[in-house]
Amino acid sequence: MKNLLCYSLFSLTVGLLTACGNNSTTTTENNMDSTSTDTTSAKGGITQADWGEADGKKVSLYTLTNKNGVEVKIINRGATVTSWITPDKNGNRNNIVLGFDSLSGYLQKPSIPYFGAIVGRYGNRIGKAQFTIDGNTYKLKANNGPNSLHGGEKGFDKVVWDATPSSDGSPSLTLTYLSKDGEEGFPGDLKTTVKYTLTDDDELLIQYDAETTKATPVNLTNHSYFNLTGDASNTILDHTVWIDADKFTPVDNTLIPTGELKAVKGTPFDFTTPHKIGERIASVPGAPPGGYDHNWVLNNQANSLKLVAWVTDSISGRKLEVYTTEPGLQFYTGNFLNGSINIKDGKPIQKNAAFCMETQHYPDSPNKPDFPSTILKPGEKYHTETKYKVSVNK
Repeated sequence: MKNLLCYSLFSLTVGLLTACGNNSTTTTENNMDSTSTDTTSAKGGITQADWGEADGKKVSLYTLTNKNGVEVKIINRGATVTSWITPDKNGNRNNIVLGFDSLSGYLQKPSIPYFGAIVGRYGNRIGKAQFTIDGNTYKLKANNGPNSLHGGEKGFDKVVWDATPSSDGSPSLTLTYLSKDGEEGFPGDLKTTVKYTLTDDDELLIQYDAETTKATPVNLTNHSYFNLTGDASNTILDHTVWIDADKFTPVDNTLIPTGELKAVKGTPFDFTTPHKIGERIASVPGAPPGGYDHNWVLNNQANSLKLVAWVTDSISGRKLEVYTTEPGLQFYTGNFLNGSINIKDGKPIQKNAAFCMETQHYPDSPNKPDFPSTILKPGEKYHTETKYKVSVNK
């Protein structure tokens, strides 16, 4: 696994889904009505506000602000990005990610579709909800048909993390979570750290670190849902996408990779030249047909932070660039959204209301020996980085 570096000492030095069904609630730009501790200056900073409790633990809302006035809001429940407020080409400030204005939105049952959360211990799917390491078979919770999805019934998106704002008041937040041996069926105590940093170049840098006491699969990612128009009542079908990948991983009817690395050329998966999302989406095979929910095999396999994809919107002029050290990218177009979640003014979030760019290792890697390994062993250090950058073409 190219992002695993061995160390002799055991030291630990951030949404449109894949399966959902939801009660109706309200999605909007987050408000900070409660008392906050404000360290924001003209150069940017971070604020903290009380957002209630979950699992008997305090939940806080953190607002990261840079010198340009761009704001990213994060809660420690799920290490979740709840909003990203940035100007369009006309200077209008809008939230470009899906999120809720109160904790109750994230706690509803059935659970919401991973809006903005860190998913783990294994992001994406593990086939038949099981895997084998060193002759030992581990059975997981099957929460997506016969498969395990995004860490199981209570993955990292549904737990309260410990959060530490930067000591110097800069727009940076570090979150940690200890996943106990056997949690959701995974072996080993896994200590995970996720650090969000908002730069003055309007970039959100996400750094992931983890260490374990037993060999275990690890595949962490952020599940933010983007709509660059800033209005989720618009679809993202007119957004234009470029992905630096010559191959993708085809899937079966349960969205598990077949094991093949297939060339994108001549298929609706070819984004090596830019295409609008809606241009060929009806031709995409899969379950359900007519929607992207697949892993692209990135041309960058060197474990270096490089530009791997971008998305543009002509209405707002916004451009989202994706940089990562990861070998894969799950591009998802909100195929399972069904109008059961409401946005402002009671408008429901429909299919194709947002897209995800989930940087990752490939789905079902623990059961695919030819895929880059996701097995983290004791004494090894897991480290990956992903950066999302927003700019405006006026």
